[in-house]
Amino acid sequence: MAVKVRIPTPLQKLTEGREEVEAAPGTVIDMVKDLDGRYAGIAERISDGGKIRRFVNIYVNEEDVRFLQGELTPVKDGDIVSIVPAIAGGSQ
Repeated sequence: MAVKVRIPTPLQKLTEGREEVEAAPGTVIDMVKDLDGRYAGIAERISDGGKIRRFVNIYVNEEDVRFLQGELTPVKDGDIVSIVPAIAGGSQ
């Protein structure tokens, strides 16, 4: 069993159209690096300098990693990770 990662629509072009992929256990930043090894370019969209980008939200089992250990939050077999880019804008 691996970590299941839900990919948002804007990043699915990097995952060959997959909505969900698997990653190796470790930490959140390890998971990002693992994904980048198979889906080139995904890490630069999610992280910068080993830190999760400010406007990208990551949830491990529905818990926001910002309230856990951030990039160092552990992910283990069977966990579900959701990557959620922040959306801005709207009408006035």
